[in-house]
Amino acid sequence: MKISFDIDCTPEEARRFFGLPDVSPVNDAFVKELTKQAGEMAQEMDAGKLMEQWMSAGVQGFGDIQKAFMEQFAKAQGGKG
Repeated sequence: MKISFDIDCTPEEARRFFGLPDVSPVNDAFVKELTKQAGEMAQEMDAGKLMEQWMSAGVQGFGDIQKAFMEQFAKAQGGKG
């Protein structure tokens, strides 16, 4: 035998029914603090320096990937790599 119940309630009503604490004030404070910190970090960032770091790492990373592929192709053809 199978019995099922469909309960139509809001998350707030379900939380109260099960006796769970209301954590929305804590969540709001947490989000407010994260937003504040993100704003402070954004003001301190130098976009030119950030792009320079990303581009140099990206180009070097691409070169490493290309080298690894070439080594694998050479090994597959019987070379030393």
